[in-house]
Amino acid sequence: MSAALVKGQNGPVNVNDVVISVEIAAPADISALLVTENGKVRSDADFVFFNQPSGPGVNLQPAPGGPAALAISLPAVPAEIAQIRAVITLDDPGNNFGRIPAPTARVSDAGGNVLFEYRVEGLSSESIVIALEVYRRQGAWKVRAVGQGYAGGFAALVTDHGVRVDQPAQSAAPQQAPPPAPPQPTGGYPPPGAGYPPPAPGQQYAPTGGYPPPNQPGGQGYPPPPGGQYPPQAGYPPAGGGFAPPGPAPDRDLPASGQTVSLLKGQRVNLRKEDGNQLTYVKMGLGWDPVKRGGMFGNRAVDIDLDASVAMFADMNPVDVVYYGSLSSKDGSVRHQGDNLTGEGAGDDEVILVDLTRIPSHVTTLLFMVTSYKGHTFQQVANAFCRLVDGGSNAELARYTLDGGTPTTAMAMAKLYRDGQGGVWKMEALGEGFQAKHPGEALPQLGRFV
Repeated sequence: MSAALVKGQNGPVNVNDVVISVEIAAPADISALLVTENGKVRSDADFVFFNQPSGPGVNLQPAPGGPAALAISLPAVPAEIAQIRAVITLDDPGNNFGRIPAPTARVSDAGGNVLFEYRVEGLSSESIVIALEVYRRQGAWKVRAVGQGYAGGFAALVTDHGVRVDQPAQSAAPQQAPPPAPPQPTGGYPPPGAGYPPPAPGQQYAPTGGYPPPNQPGGQGYPPPPGGQYPPQAGYPPAGGGFAPPGPAPDRDLPASGQTVSLLKGQRVNLRKEDGNQLTYVKMGLGWDPVKRGGMFGNRAVDIDLDASVAMFADMNPVDVVYYGSLSSKDGSVRHQGDNLTGEGAGDDEVILVDLTRIPSHVTTLLFMVTSYKGHTFQQVANAFCRLVDGGSNAELARYTLDGGTPTTAMAMAKLYRDGQGGVWKMEALGEGFQAKHPGEALPQLGRFV
C-alpha cells in the first residue's frame, strides 16, 4: 500500500528506481533540479525540463493523460547531488494553484506500484511549486513532501537554485537626447495592469543603437557621410563605364485581381491596390507549427507556446503594445483575437486586426513579432508565416514565410509603417530573430527594426 504524506513528512525509499508523476486539473509541466548540499545546481546540466529532458540519473518520460513524469535511477545520481527536487509549473502564466483543485504528486517504483502520495494543498497565487524532493540521508535515500510555492515565476525559481537565465541584451545608450515624445495617451508605459514584466534594471523603452530620429536637427533620419553621398561599391561602375550597381526594387502596389504577393525578407509593398484603392482595414495573420520530434518519446510535437503581438511606435518611441495580456490598443485601432498556446491546426494561429483609419497620426510604425514564452527557439518551429488580409473581403493580399529557423526565442516578422512621402502605409517583411520570451523583454530591443 502507498503512504499518504503531509507537508514536511518524509519516508524511506528502498528501491533503486522511482518515478514521480503528477495528477493535475490544468495543463502543466514537471521538471527536476538536482542540487548539492548548498541547494544549488553544479551547472545548467542539473536542470531537467521540457527543453533538456535528460540529466545525470534523471529523465523525463511521457505519461498518458497528464504532464510527463520524472524517472530517477538513484544509483546513477552523482555523489555530489544531495537532493532531487520535483517542480510543477502551470502552463498558463495567468493561472494559479488557487484556481484549481490541489494537485497530487506520486512516487512509484519501476513496476508502477505507488509508494508515496502527496496532495499539494495550501497554495493560492502561486503558479509554480516544489512538490517533492528525493534526498540522501546517512547513505540512504528518502522522499519528503515539500509543497513550497513560488509566486515570482519560473525564472525566479531556477535562478534561486543557481541556473543561469539569459537576459535580453542591454540597449546601447542613444548618442543624443531623444526629442519630446509626441502626444499620446497618459498613464505611463506599460499601461497599468498590462501584465507583463518591465525591462530589466537599467533598460528603458528607448531606441536602440543611437540612430537619430527624422525630426532631430541637422538631418533626415540616418545622416549621409561627409560630402552628402555614399561612396560607390568597389568595382562599380567598372572601368570605362558599364552598368550601375543594382538598387532596391521599387515598392509595388498590391494586385487588384485577388492574387497574393509572396514577399521575401526585406521586400515591401504599398497598402494600396493597383486600381488605386487604399486599404483601410486589414488583418495580420500569424501562424506556425511545432516541429515533430522523434526519439525515445515517440513522434510527437514539442509543446511550444508562441505568442504574437504588435508594438506601436511614434517615430522611435514605443507608445503601446497589443498582446495576449492586453488585447486592444488604448485607442482601439488594433485588436488581438486571442492566444493560441500550441500552434496546432491549419491556418492562422493568431490574428491581429488593424483599422488604419483609427491609428493616431503620431503613430508611424506597427511592428509584428512572435515570442516563445517557454524559451523554445525558432529552430523548433516549422512553417512560420505572416500574411496580410483585406479586412473587408478576407482576401489574402501578401504573405511572408520564414525561410529556416534561428536559435532565438523571438522573431520580428513584419512591420506596417507610414511612408514619409505622402503618408502611404507599407508592409515590410523582416524575418529577424532576437532573444526575448515575452513582449516586455522584446520592447527595449525593437528600435533597430523600426
